[in-house]
Amino acid sequence: MTLVGTGALATLFAARLGAIVPVTVLGSWGEALAAFRERGATLETGEGTIRVPVAATPDPAGCRGARLALVLVKAGATARAAGMIRSFLAPDGLAVTLQNGLGNSEALVAALGGERVVTGAAEVGATLVAPGRARPGGGRRISLAAHPRVAEVEALLSRAGFEVSIVPDAKQLLWEKLSVTAPLLPLTALLRVSNGEVLRRSSARALLEAAAREVVATASALGIELPSGDPGEAARRVALATAGNDSSMLQDVRRGVATEVDAINGEVVAAARRLGVRAPVNETLWLGVRALAEGGVA
Repeated sequence: MTLVGTGALATLFAARLGAIVPVTVLGSWGEALAAFRERGATLETGEGTIRVPVAATPDPAGCRGARLALVLVKAGATARAAGMIRSFLAPDGLAVTLQNGLGNSEALVAALGGERVVTGAAEVGATLVAPGRARPGGGRRISLAAHPRVAEVEALLSRAGFEVSIVPDAKQLLWEKLSVTAPLLPLTALLRVSNGEVLRRSSARALLEAAAREVVATASALGIELPSGDPGEAARRVALATAGNDSSMLQDVRRGVATEVDAINGEVVAAARRLGVRAPVNETLWLGVRALAEGGVA
């Protein structure tokens, strides 16, 4: 299988999946590709360091014929990744997205067709320690949208130690994940704290829950009813399950690289405006993270 991406989650999945099937990591970050080739995908766990041999390449031709591509690039890189996947994926192959934000599935479907794309959401944390080296941050839950061939993806991820469930509606799945990522990720980035610290600060927790209510209200205006009667429940659950983890957005801010805030809070705000729903907390979080980038803060 091919894993598209070289960040923290990509490193974690490369190690977990590489222990049970041959994995090739496809990406453009040279230092990470070199680390994967030389030392494998490395995880720092409470029980010690795990190194799992994987192949790594910057060339999509090196992945030709893959029957499964797991997409873990940032949302802004999805369109480019989709073109690469189209060039190497087997005719009967599947691309599985576990990315943050909106628009990823659509970009993959446009390139590959809906019959070859499985949409998913991962409640899994990881911190990038060094190129090709990550620390698990808690959480093992993965939800996959129903698809005629989703069973084979479910089986593989379950074998790798993840807790996998199948849900009927891809849009509901993505908005339920937004009810977690839109409140939690920008708060961790702005406050420079771990996921769990957001729950320990009463004002931060109030902002978390207010942002979650806005996401749920926007989804409802779209005709998407999220399952929990408590809008903040999912965000609190994930923050607790990954309490010691530094979110991907916080890691991006620290590294001075582009965040996914436009694909997360920016999409919530855009949808809310179209629908006449108020989303001032999400707009503040969105603009706050963008202001960090504009100021060159790292």
